[in-house]
Amino acid sequence: MEQEQEARRNAVPQHVVESVVIPQAGDEAQDAEFRVSPRIEDWIGVIVMVLLVGITFANVVVRYFTDESFAWTEEFSVFLMIVLALVAGSAAVARDRNIRIEFFFERGSEARQKRLAILSALGVAVMFIALAVLGARITWDEYTFGETSPGIGVPSWWYSVWLPVLSAAIALRAFGLMVRNMRALRGLHAGKSGKTAEQAQ
Repeated sequence: MEQEQEARRNAVPQHVVESVVIPQAGDEAQDAEFRVSPRIEDWIGVIVMVLLVGITFANVVVRYFTDESFAWTEEFSVFLMIVLALVAGSAAVARDRNIRIEFFFERGSEARQKRLAILSALGVAVMFIALAVLGARITWDEYTFGETSPGIGVPSWWYSVWLPVLSAAIALRAFGLMVRNMRALRGLHAGKSGKTAEQAQ
């Protein structure tokens, strides 16, 4: 009885180690394999979050004491949230954590999973290339016609220029993921060929 209770007490720290420490170490090891580390996106996301919190806090304080608010806060906050979403998307694609239907992905052999991952990465790359091209056209139109933002009247292209830039970054991350999966697939085929040759001998 005492042994069972001791085993239950020891089970909690073990669960914590498995769910927190090991994946974190795995992420650090995986990030070291990239030529351009996704920690860049992490730090940009942190900076954007700090700006969002600071702007929101300042707006709340000013509104509380003066019954007015900064005119630019809503406009700038919306822009920062879009940047945050795209930066987080880039980090998710780089680390292969984008949303997928696991019911289909996890069925079948490892080679089939790699093929689906290649197809998925290619689809992401194509979509964000299209978004980058369309975003560049929108930015160019806003620059050409001299459009200004409705809130504070700054040139609209100051905001829209980041859409094609960050979309292109996500497309590059997707191409990198596709290349890694293609290498892994070739490695699987090479391993199977080696095993077949050994069995034949």
